[in-house]
Amino acid sequence: MKKLYGFPESLCKVSTKYCGGCGHGVIHRIITGLIDEMGLREKSIITNPVGCAIWADLYFNFDSVQPPHGRTPAAATGIKRVLSDHLVICYQGDGDMAAIGTAEMIHAANRGEKFTTIFVNNAIYGMTGGQMAPTTLVGQKAATAPYGRDPDAAGMGYPIRVGELLAQLDGSRYIARGAVNNAANIRKTRGYIKKAFEAQMAGNGFTMVEVLSPCPTNWSLDPVKAVEWLEENMIPAFPLGEIKNTLGFAGAETKPAAAKTEQSPAAKVQGAA
Repeated sequence: MKKLYGFPESLCKVSTKYCGGCGHGVIHRIITGLIDEMGLREKSIITNPVGCAIWADLYFNFDSVQPPHGRTPAAATGIKRVLSDHLVICYQGDGDMAAIGTAEMIHAANRGEKFTTIFVNNAIYGMTGGQMAPTTLVGQKAATAPYGRDPDAAGMGYPIRVGELLAQLDGSRYIARGAVNNAANIRKTRGYIKKAFEAQMAGNGFTMVEVLSPCPTNWSLDPVKAVEWLEENMIPAFPLGEIKNTLGFAGAETKPAAAKTEQSPAAKVQGAA
């Protein structure tokens, strides 16, 4: 009898510290399931920095390294260059990757470092109290933007689309964006991450999969409303699909739809952190 589903060996059986409705647990399940499928548990290393990702080493049943805030790509660069036959994963949030670690992230991608980044984008700082992040949407409320992100009057700038930014660099080989809001998108996200892992193990350059994830606590929404908010606001602003694919793998490149930058009605009414 063929086993179709089971608890991944690479995932620890422990109680979660994540908030109810958080997407990190789903992403962990995707990563560990793929590692088991690819037979890489003994050759996998995850680097997880400060932020909600700081808990990751509690859940992954393989080696982990916890670098200082924002320095994950630098640590992963050293690990991958020494252990080139290992699967090396950067697991980063939007504050860590797109603010504190911007320089490390851009230069690692530009150099074509051969590790994979899983970039969890929930449009806000999670663990540290709900401050505005580089990916916070226009009009979205945060602890440091109680009236909503205002790029004009308050000079808060615009959301950074990290996937599109990294896709412009010659060293990046595969960039995709998925979401964990429903079963269909979870399956697609799993496919993107599998392709990135396979590309890394084949010796290709920088790969990154951005994953849109709800943060009910810091959005001041219940889990169901948080998923709806993600669908109504984040996906239009951060379109899903393959942003860059120069791997030559089977299948045509899927280009995301044009992103929307205007303030949405839902963003206007979203609760303050």
